[in-house]
Amino acid sequence: MLVSVTPLLSLLLLLLLFPPTPLLAQDSSVQWVTLRGAPLSHLLLDMEARLLYVGGVDHLHQLSLDLELISHVKTGPHLDSPNCLPPIALKDCPSARPTHNYNKLLLLEQAQGKEAGSVISCGSLYQGTCEKRSLSNISQLLYQSTNPVDTQFVAANDPHVSTVGIVLTAGSGVSGEILRFMLVGRGFTGMGLGDIPPITARRLYPTVYPQRAFTQEDELGKLIIGSYSEYDIHFVKVVAFNNHVYFLFSRRDVRSKMEYRTYASRLCVSDRNFYSYVEVPLLCHGGYNLVRGAWLGLHSGKSTMFLVMVAGWTSTSVATDNSALCIFGMMELDAMMERVRESCYTKGGRSVKGQEEAYVVYTLSSNCLTLPQVSVSEYPCGWEHTPSPIGSVEPLLAMPTFTATTQLTAVATATEAGHTVAFVGNREGRLHKVLVRSNGSGEVYGNVLVDSGSAVNADLLLDTKQQKLFILTNSRVSKVAMSSCEWNIDCQSCLATRDLYCGWCVLEGKCCRKHECQRHLHANHWIWSFDSSNKCLSVQSVQPANQSKDQQTEVTLSLSQLPVLTVADSLSCVFHHIPPQPAFINGTSITCQSPKPALLPLLPTESDHIILPLSLTFGDVTISTATITFYDCGAVSRLNQTSQCLACVVSVWKCSWCPLDQQCTHRKRCPNEHTTLSQKDSTGPTQCPQVFGLHSSSLIPVGLTSTVVLMAHNMDIFKDEAPYVCVVEIEGVEVNLAAIAHKAPDHTYSFTCSPHQFQYAMSRLVYSALVFLKRGSRRIDALPGLQLHLYNCSAGQSDCSQCRAVPKEYGCVWCTESTASSCVYNQSCADVPADSCPPPQITQVWPLSSPLEGGVLVTITGSNLGMSFQDVVSGVTVAGVQCPPQPEEYKISTRVVCKLEASENKRTGPVIVTVGISPPGRSKSNFSYQDPQIMDVLPDKGPRSGGSRLTIKGRQLLTGQTSQISVFLGTKPCYIMEPVSENLLVCQTLSTNQTGKVPIRMLFSKAERTVPNVMFHYVDDPVITEAMPTESYYAGGRAIVMSGRNLDVVQHPVMSVWVEPVAVQSVKRRRRLALLTAKQLVVFNGTIATVSEHCTVLSSFQMTCPTPSLPPDVKVKDVWFQMDNVRVHYKSIKGKSFKYYPNPRLFPLNREDPDAPYRFKAGGVIAVEGEDLTQAMSRQEVTARLGDQECEVKTLDSTHLYCEPPEVQPMSVDASSMLPRFQVQMGNLQVDLGMVQYDTDSLLPPIPLAAQIGLGAGVAFIILSVLIIILMYRRKSKQALRDYKKVLLQLETLEINVGDQCRKEFTDLMTEMMDLSSDVGGPGLPLLDYRTYAERVFFPGQQAGPLSRHLDLPESSRHTVEHGLQQLNNLLNNRLFLVRFIHTLEEQQGFSQRDRGYMASLLTMVLHDKLEYFTEVMKCLLQDLVQQYVAKNPKLMLRRTETVVEKMLTNWMSICLYSFLKDVVGEPLYMLYRAIKYQVDKGPVDAMTGKAKRTLNDSHLLREDIDYCTVTLNVLLKNEAEVQPCPVKVLDTDTITQVKDKILDQVFRGVPFSQRPAAGSLDLEWRSGQAGHLTLSDDDVTAVVQGHWKQLNTLQHYKLPDGATVALVPRSQSSSGTRFNQVFQTGERTPMLEGEEEEGLRLWHLVKSSEDPEIPKHRKSSMRECERAKAIPEIYLTRLLSMKGTLQKFVDDVFVAILSTKRPPPIAIRFFFDFLDDMAEKYDIEDPETVHIWKTNSLPLRFWVNILKNPQFVLDVQVTDSIDAILSVIAQTFIDSCTTSEHKVGRNSPVNKLLYAREIPRYKQLVERYYSDIHSAASGCYQEMNSTLTELSGRFASEMNSHVALHELYKYINKYYDQVILSLEEDNCGQKMQLAYRLQQVAALVENKVTDL
Repeated sequence: MLVSVTPLLSLLLLLLLFPPTPLLAQDSSVQWVTLRGAPLSHLLLDMEARLLYVGGVDHLHQLSLDLELISHVKTGPHLDSPNCLPPIALKDCPSARPTHNYNKLLLLEQAQGKEAGSVISCGSLYQGTCEKRSLSNISQLLYQSTNPVDTQFVAANDPHVSTVGIVLTAGSGVSGEILRFMLVGRGFTGMGLGDIPPITARRLYPTVYPQRAFTQEDELGKLIIGSYSEYDIHFVKVVAFNNHVYFLFSRRDVRSKMEYRTYASRLCVSDRNFYSYVEVPLLCHGGYNLVRGAWLGLHSGKSTMFLVMVAGWTSTSVATDNSALCIFGMMELDAMMERVRESCYTKGGRSVKGQEEAYVVYTLSSNCLTLPQVSVSEYPCGWEHTPSPIGSVEPLLAMPTFTATTQLTAVATATEAGHTVAFVGNREGRLHKVLVRSNGSGEVYGNVLVDSGSAVNADLLLDTKQQKLFILTNSRVSKVAMSSCEWNIDCQSCLATRDLYCGWCVLEGKCCRKHECQRHLHANHWIWSFDSSNKCLSVQSVQPANQSKDQQTEVTLSLSQLPVLTVADSLSCVFHHIPPQPAFINGTSITCQSPKPALLPLLPTESDHIILPLSLTFGDVTISTATITFYDCGAVSRLNQTSQCLACVVSVWKCSWCPLDQQCTHRKRCPNEHTTLSQKDSTGPTQCPQVFGLHSSSLIPVGLTSTVVLMAHNMDIFKDEAPYVCVVEIEGVEVNLAAIAHKAPDHTYSFTCSPHQFQYAMSRLVYSALVFLKRGSRRIDALPGLQLHLYNCSAGQSDCSQCRAVPKEYGCVWCTESTASSCVYNQSCADVPADSCPPPQITQVWPLSSPLEGGVLVTITGSNLGMSFQDVVSGVTVAGVQCPPQPEEYKISTRVVCKLEASENKRTGPVIVTVGISPPGRSKSNFSYQDPQIMDVLPDKGPRSGGSRLTIKGRQLLTGQTSQISVFLGTKPCYIMEPVSENLLVCQTLSTNQTGKVPIRMLFSKAERTVPNVMFHYVDDPVITEAMPTESYYAGGRAIVMSGRNLDVVQHPVMSVWVEPVAVQSVKRRRRLALLTAKQLVVFNGTIATVSEHCTVLSSFQMTCPTPSLPPDVKVKDVWFQMDNVRVHYKSIKGKSFKYYPNPRLFPLNREDPDAPYRFKAGGVIAVEGEDLTQAMSRQEVTARLGDQECEVKTLDSTHLYCEPPEVQPMSVDASSMLPRFQVQMGNLQVDLGMVQYDTDSLLPPIPLAAQIGLGAGVAFIILSVLIIILMYRRKSKQALRDYKKVLLQLETLEINVGDQCRKEFTDLMTEMMDLSSDVGGPGLPLLDYRTYAERVFFPGQQAGPLSRHLDLPESSRHTVEHGLQQLNNLLNNRLFLVRFIHTLEEQQGFSQRDRGYMASLLTMVLHDKLEYFTEVMKCLLQDLVQQYVAKNPKLMLRRTETVVEKMLTNWMSICLYSFLKDVVGEPLYMLYRAIKYQVDKGPVDAMTGKAKRTLNDSHLLREDIDYCTVTLNVLLKNEAEVQPCPVKVLDTDTITQVKDKILDQVFRGVPFSQRPAAGSLDLEWRSGQAGHLTLSDDDVTAVVQGHWKQLNTLQHYKLPDGATVALVPRSQSSSGTRFNQVFQTGERTPMLEGEEEEGLRLWHLVKSSEDPEIPKHRKSSMRECERAKAIPEIYLTRLLSMKGTLQKFVDDVFVAILSTKRPPPIAIRFFFDFLDDMAEKYDIEDPETVHIWKTNSLPLRFWVNILKNPQFVLDVQVTDSIDAILSVIAQTFIDSCTTSEHKVGRNSPVNKLLYAREIPRYKQLVERYYSDIHSAASGCYQEMNSTLTELSGRFASEMNSHVALHELYKYINKYYDQVILSLEEDNCGQKMQLAYRLQQVAALVENKVTDL
């Protein structure tokens, strides 16, 4: 157990002692304890004892309010079964198992008299029995029934079904005896006793024998309803209010749309018979229809019901995340209930307008009445004669107060300072705080994370002081402070929280709730934080705001919202840390004395003031703060040394300047003199002694002796004769010059500084030096910015033009001397200065070319290029063409940038710059005007996404500046990739959103060039539709062949693989994630994480890419193809990921000694062993070489490679060895497996000479004999060889013909199917409605099943029988009865297999509206079935339909998968059917035998060569008033009925088969000419008769020409052409012979039946063999293969639709497969094959095969014998694919199995992956399954005819009545439930059967 604490010290200790835990993730205001028994379900608070009680699974806990565990008791698991009644004994209840005990009720019973109080706890065990435990110690059991009776079953025995309860105390009549009882509401479970009412009263006190606690007695009420399961009630809360009890619940509204709604019902506490029951729907706008939590509280002083409601998915019981807090006033609720009660009592439930407003709920026979008006007041709680229970038609409406997108689960409310606060918990463990305003709107002002990821339980509790909230989550009990005011330490933070509970208590200086502030009733003492207009108490102004630190003054504070104080209260002012000063209140102002100067802190070094906090305190509490500034005038002058007087006088502080003392003071007068300069004098700043300027020039040349004269005023202040000094600061060094003062008449002074020759080291023209005056050691103020400008003419002036460009006031001249010329001051030049400059010199021109159109910027650099821009403004020509300079780019003397003008023709010449009258400057290099031309552009097309590199070829492409060269494709620029050369330019295209041809433009500044007659074509991006294969080894090099479109537009296709390093294999995934989180970088090939290989484009639709080679220590993250700017991820092509596998292992040929050669005998094959050889490589891709020759690979499997080497040992390619080496190459992987040595005769020992002679003679004789034999044999062998080659040629021809035929047939079929696709998916998909679908699946082969019949009963007994059937329905809802009933019937010998299936379907009809219950019964029966087969052979389970439950399973699958059939499988199944029908109809079909030329079933193959041709008939159709011909293709060998069928198929295409006219109701007329009408029929007087055989008439018989006109007309009564009928049943057609058999004639169509009656039976089989022997099998095999190849795509589509894992499998399949896995685990079945067989038998065999063989179960189509034969082969293939055994075929295998021998392994992989994905998916789909079943129950329940099914079921009860009664009486639980008695009652009602009543 882990307890969190909130004090900071304890939290710090935890952090120091332990590493961080999830405790830190919680809100700091949450204290919690973790308890056993998750999920915890109930929380109870005993306010008197201050104890908490918690109920969970198998555990009860008792806690203190500090969450300390006091006591704990374990309540489970125990042996139990929901279908058995306690006490549980294994011999009486075989299904009993150790079962968890879920706490369903936890209530507090107060002490009564001598009887102590108790905790009432009810669990899910033992049918929901209850017990009483001590309040002080729950481990002490006070009451528990050891042998409970059925009236003591209280709570729901299902963990998922809700139970609520409340303990009430009421008087018991005149005697005043106290009766304490418990009202309980529980949902329907369908397990155990099925007749426990939803609301019951249970006795608690007194319990005098024979009375028992918790019993449901006759004197206590109960709510009786009709079909309990139909309403699906989910109780949430029960509360007591004003002598009434209110239940809050949601249920299905069976009166209207079967939607789920929330209801509030009311009972009088004193009403023992529930006469007062009234319920009203509660509607919260926004679709919030399901209540999840409730609380009865106050809002605006009125009692109000607060509900947390969620929106059900499409108004079902499946909750979504959309939820809301809604409030309903109890006054309004009671008023509506009273109005409804009055309406049902006195107005018949009708309003004034006659509309229904009240009714008797729960399908009882009672109705609303018209009693006297006084009945409403006289019987406020109803009576025997008043109608009940009453329900309201209209709901009570409310608007959402607060909405959320995370599901809300709980609510509690409190009232604080007159405001209503709602605490709302959600599914993610968060608690929202909501202010509920008086108008019903809400505002969230805070939230607390209680338990992350765990839903807040509906039991939210408040403590007695409403300070703490106790919250229950999955495994925790948490205590949350309703406010955290104390955490805010100042007023600002307190008000910033905007917490409705918090406010700032001004005089106490704390953030607290209002009642905690002692003076909260007085104004301005408590400031509420939630009101954003409230502000903290603040000082508005301080007077004076600033003062000298050297004086003490009185400070006045102005405040707003000053709290009202008493006479005894006193305030203080605190300046910083200085002792407080008393404060005096004067209205809204407070006055106090500033501190003494000695107490003030020191000023900062670089500041002339200090700001101190000023606090207003009440005792030790600071109620407001401000600041006050203390300044130091002395610091003002010290910080401004250059102008001390001026700084002092103009300072923001009140300072004065004492010039003689050179002192800045706060005093108004100087202490030692009469002269004081201060700011108050308007002329103050001008009175400061100051140097205000220079009398001499500020420009001083260096190197010459110069005199500086300073001007000053206000110097008369100084009376003494102190010396003056001029100070000049040059580069940080002060130059002191003696100064002589001269006074002018205007009282200004001039100070002449001694002459000085100034110098500075910096290389620049001008240096500004600071200059000021000193009087003695004191500095005289100087005008800010007063400086000397020292300058050096030679600095930076390198030529004449630059020198002469210096401003004239500097006096710089270009001095030409004998040694060198330079720029100097004019007085420093010994010679005469130059009056003009040398001619311009050009050192560089760039660029050197331009197009004729000009516009190019030419940069000219050199010297003497003018002294100003005006010098060159018109003096620049380029190759004789004027080039205007650009002023912004001009640099004096050194650079000219001009913009070229156009030239009419090509020209070349120098660049000339002319400056004034000096000779022009000429460039050494010539500039060219040239005409660039584009010759060619490659390629001429590219993808619109860009990325194509264009190569532009031409002449003089490098013209002008490269920065001004650009290329455009239309309006899109082409990015230049490489440096431009004279003849070549490369650029890359950008993306565009359009395709088409665009012009190519190249811009050279203003010049534009295009390519004559050449356009660039933007085409659609390349598309890859297929890429095979899908895997590679890490070595790479495997060729990936891609198919697609526009692949040839790509220039640089690349296959790229994104990889990341793999950590050490032993490191688990979470540790690797921790490494990544810590950002530990694993270096992999430097920083490269992408590996690529270039691809080869073969054509516009094909491209190959070798797979990149990867290191073995990486993990592949993604694979894509980069095609210029187009990126195609491999997974996007077919939805499959590309996989890399580890390289295969190949072992050396000589494994024992790899260095020794492998001995090979010529004529054999080399066998190589290895591992994983075929994982990512095929035989065709592997090459093997032996020396310099190839070794032809013959076979490759996972572990072996066989290759056939040359007959003669090849030569070695390795010079170091004479023997060839054997090498295998698989992509980039090349493996050397060692040397190979052929065995030769040279290895034999030498033979002696005598032996050689004898051997030679013998050999010669043998050779002679052999030659003779060979000559004889050769002649025959040549003939055999010729015959063999002839057979080979025939086989090759046959194979080519079959392939051509398949392609042609498939092309025709696809054309037909494309036309069909417009009909599929819309109204053209002929899906059956659910009722018809269910009837065909439940009752196959029956013409009029129970679904189509009505209950045929005499009116006199109908009511009684229907009542009996309803009782039987209730009895069937008892699981114990139903299971016993089924088992009893299955034990009877006369109960056939057909009866079992029929009974299962009847039960499905009856329980269709309770599919959850039906599912539970089915699971129970299946468990019994598993138990039976586990003892025998578990693999045989579910293989046949031998039990009732197996047919129930089939029906259950059919119900649950109906939507999946419609939405997913329906379309491909219909396409398959149409494809089959189209193919079958293209060839002849024998109308009598059903055999066809085009089929997949060899037993239905027409083994005759029938000559036929296609005939097109023009069928006349009447379309409104116009008759139009419709061409229809038929065969001339078709019978007339077959022709009519094909015509109807064409005419009524897209019309369901059941809505078409029958062929037998129409005649076919051949119309030739104006009067020629001939009615055609299968049999007429013209029919051909041969012996005892009569052939059916065909179009050949009537010799109808191609293009003949026919018409279908209604058959006349006299028409008797057709002599055989066609009976249709579920779309099937079987010919039925009529009169011909009686006449001794047998009908035939294309072939005569071999079963000739004249032939003896013992000869018939031999004749059949002879008939089959006539046919060559290869020919017929090609027919089957052709048909198979044509239909393959459609078969694949159906199989993939069924077995695809791309979409989530239906919930029913996941649920049932999960159930089978649980059964296997329960019975220790570890063989995976057994579970696979179970799943196959339950889904593919039991459902999908049925659908595949009978598409007419789903679709409104006709399935003929020929189509049925083909579907049987496909269905058999499907079931073969679902088996685990290896699919082996041989010569003797059936042809049907041989057909799909190659496809079945692929289908097996589909099945295995399908099963695996479902198994690996997360379990826990039971809740989702229950929601789905509930939805299905409501959706299709109205389609079922339950009364007929019940009547049919009763026939079985009647047949085996005695056996059933005996079985029920022998069962102990059945006896307790009186099942036999209840069945006898049913029998008495249904047929007045004599019973033992």
